[in-house]
Amino acid sequence: MSQMKHIDNTPSTPGKFKIEKSPYNRLRLQFSLAKIIFWSLVFVGLIFVFFYRSPSSSSHVSSDLFRRSLRTSSYGGPAWEKKIKASAKARSSNGMCVLVTGAAGFVGTHVSAALKRRGNGVLGLDNFNDYYDPSLKRARQELLERSGVYIVEADINDAALLKKLFEIVAFTHVMHLAAQAGVRYAMENPSSYVHSNIAGLVNMLEVCKSVNPQPSIVWASSSSVYGLNTKVPFSERDRTDQPASLYAATKKAGEEIAHTYNHIYGLSITGLRFFTVYGPWGRPDMAYFFFTRDILKGKSIPIFEAANHGTVARDFTYIDDIVKGCLGALDTAKKSTGSGGKKKGPAQLRVFNLGNTSPVPVSDLVSILEKLLKVKAKRLIMKLPRNGDVQFTHANISLAQKEFGYKPTTDLQTGLKKFVRWYLSYYGNGKKSVQ
Repeated sequence: MSQMKHIDNTPSTPGKFKIEKSPYNRLRLQFSLAKIIFWSLVFVGLIFVFFYRSPSSSSHVSSDLFRRSLRTSSYGGPAWEKKIKASAKARSSNGMCVLVTGAAGFVGTHVSAALKRRGNGVLGLDNFNDYYDPSLKRARQELLERSGVYIVEADINDAALLKKLFEIVAFTHVMHLAAQAGVRYAMENPSSYVHSNIAGLVNMLEVCKSVNPQPSIVWASSSSVYGLNTKVPFSERDRTDQPASLYAATKKAGEEIAHTYNHIYGLSITGLRFFTVYGPWGRPDMAYFFFTRDILKGKSIPIFEAANHGTVARDFTYIDDIVKGCLGALDTAKKSTGSGGKKKGPAQLRVFNLGNTSPVPVSDLVSILEKLLKVKAKRLIMKLPRNGDVQFTHANISLAQKEFGYKPTTDLQTGLKKFVRWYLSYYGNGKKSVQ
């Protein structure tokens, strides 16, 4: 599919979740101002991109700017190249060979393991930053190494390193999952989002458009791009120019950047909008994860509610379903059409929602955890803060269903049961420190 096709606006699961809709009568002036503000943010972000990439200005960047990113580890030599080739070797001669960025992350670990299990060549890349406990990432790394996946410790902004990897291995696909995640952390360290989500993406695309043959690219966007939309379920055809957080704005900017590289250089690019992914080996900054930790420790957990006691709900999507979506996107990705940085013909450009289609109130999530942990939670009801969080998310997945048969099969009760089993095994009933 070279361009996004018409998408049915009808809900994929009518009647599962209803929310009162306020009148949507924006004045033309307000709409124009919203667009001006958004694109001004994108413009500022691009200025940051060139600022970061400029050798003359790099010495003036504060060390705090990159305190969440580690410098590239040393690399090179026959032994190092041998590890890379072994990891990236597919079981069959015509098999897929995938570079997975963010491989030590939550989704990256599961996707890398799934690709390796089915015989694909896989090479990981991760900088092991300390946005959350790096020891969890190291544990995931050990898990992957046991299955034959090697992770190169480096930053996606290291162009020389990326070029070297493509010299060693002719990757057929790139699964770009490396990013600065989290909505609220953007208020504390906004520069890290520009560094990873914009500069890092541009750097990756710059390398991919120059190699021959060009790889097909699948990358992680986010459901956050839907921002302040009130129409549900969210469809790929809905407006995405009202981001509610800097994180969302960087992901939206990423989608526009992807369009540009597809248009100019012929890169085949597929963006995946993930909806609240959860499961074993998950991220400690996610609500289901730290709710579990704090319930076991007897601490209060914040339950947010919207204005007028409105329900806050999320389209929680189990990790195995997300992995199936990622593999489906990779399997249906067409070849890029450029060569040596020059476009030879129209290239595939796609965006898909990957969600569960069944939003659940956060209060119900807590009730499920209480039953699984056999501990009563100390609930602290709070107003939804203005820090980037939105009231609800709900995915229309009809396009992904049509294109590669995406069909989530895990409900929240079943998924949380698997997560809690893993959590208690890994952390030992909360006795092990969780940072």
